[in-house]
Amino acid sequence: MQPTPIKGRGSVSNKTSRFEQLQRASFDDEWDNADLETMPKPATTVSMEKAKSIIARNDSPDIPFDQSINPYRGCEHGCIYCYARPTHAYLNHSPGLDFETRLYAKGNAADLLRKELSNPSYTPKLIALGANTDPYQPIERRLRITASILAVMEEFNHPVAITTKSASVTQDIEVLARMAGKNLVRVFMSVGSLDRTIARTLEPRASTPGARLEAIRVLSEAGIPTGVMVAPVIPFLTDHDMEKILFTAKDVGAKSAAYVLLRLPSEIADLFREWLAAHYPLKEAHVMNLVKQMRGSKVYDSDFRTRMKGTGVFADLLEQRFKKACSKAGLNQARHPLNTALFSRPPEEHPQLTLF
Repeated sequence: MQPTPIKGRGSVSNKTSRFEQLQRASFDDEWDNADLETMPKPATTVSMEKAKSIIARNDSPDIPFDQSINPYRGCEHGCIYCYARPTHAYLNHSPGLDFETRLYAKGNAADLLRKELSNPSYTPKLIALGANTDPYQPIERRLRITASILAVMEEFNHPVAITTKSASVTQDIEVLARMAGKNLVRVFMSVGSLDRTIARTLEPRASTPGARLEAIRVLSEAGIPTGVMVAPVIPFLTDHDMEKILFTAKDVGAKSAAYVLLRLPSEIADLFREWLAAHYPLKEAHVMNLVKQMRGSKVYDSDFRTRMKGTGVFADLLEQRFKKACSKAGLNQARHPLNTALFSRPPEEHPQLTLF
């Protein structure tokens, strides 16, 4: 039975994870299913959790940072291609609808970060916000966990790089501007397509492409270094927008750019196929064939050397297009590392006055 798209949600199913012994499957029982259209839509639930640590570390050679913070698990943006979806399986949840409806918020994130940065053995290095799930997804407007993390970063003069696809990042523009004055922050806005029709189903609860570009303009005018991340590049569906995204982003103030090819590890491959079948059935076969061409005849190849950009003729063409567009637009002319020399630990507060 073909899954039915749900308005405001990216996934069209809630398949069990790869760790479950029993799998659920939909089928047509030939009964009248008209009542299914009136069933309540899946609501978003948020559970507060007490994290044990907050700075995640990695040694992946193709990632330009080795420290990151994820204030939330799961993401209401519902981007069907999100490479973080499989992580929900570790919570015994589905990487499908569960990932975008059953969210977890790390309420003690700021306290944990202050404790880790205060450790005398800690060496300051860039910390990335948004490496897994979006730090400015809709629940951030209410919970403000990312804002509390930025407050600690500013307190310690610690460098941070933010990646988001939400215009809500501008709500923290004051602290970001102060940190930018010390070369402590940069913001990358992720824009994969300028087509609002595609974006509405591809990433249903993220900001519209126009709102994201406007956020780049606002941040840039405030003196905050900004860039655009053309991601993901989906062959035969969004790749034609690459040059336009780069030139438009440059016009509104972006200084740097990057791109990432569509990645379909683990459960994401089936979820993405379902999404294509539901929204773009006539393009499904062609899109997936092009994906395989760039992944060594497989749906996905996790090789660190190629997983971000793929291999083959089409992948080489994308790389050439990106480099030429950046050269013409004047992007990536210079990129300076964020400052770690200003890092300092605030004096500890003691209940008693000191003698001297």
